Amino acid sequence: MYRSIVLFVLLCGCSALILSKNAVAHDMTPTYPKWKITQHDGIYKTTMEMFNSRTDVNWYEIGVFDDDWKPIRFVTSYRVFKLEYLGVAKIDVYINARDKDRAEYICSKSKLKGGSNDKPMVESRICSRFK
Repeated sequence: MYRSIVLFVLLCGCSALILSKNAVAHDMTPTYPKWKITQHDGIYKTTMEMFNSRTDVNWYEIGVFDDDWKPIRFVTSYRVFKLEYLGVAKIDVYINARDKDRAEYICSKSKLKGGSNDKPMVESRICSRFK
C-alpha cells in the first residue's frame, strides 16, 4: 500500500512538472483576418499581431495555406523572425489577388532549437482562418 502511494505521488509530481514547464503557446490575432486592398494593383494585405508567452522559444515562422493545407505564395518582411519572451510583433502579409480567394489559413509555428539539451518539448502552431 505504501509503495503504491509513493509511486502515485511521484508520477503526479513529474507530470505536473513536465506540463507546467512547456504547456504554453504563443498567441496570434485576429482570429478571422480579412484581406484589404493596397495601393498596388492586384496586391492585398492583412496585418497579424503575435504575442510570445513561451520562455523557451524565440523564433517563429509564418505561412499561408489553402483548405488542403498546401502552401500559398505570400510576401512578408521576414518569414522566420525573432520574438522575445513577452514580446509583441505586428506582421504585414501580402498576397496576389489571384491567390486571395484560395487562402484559407495564416499560421505561425514555433521554431525549435536544434542540437541542444534544453530543446523545448512542445512545438506550437497557431492558425487564423480567413472568412
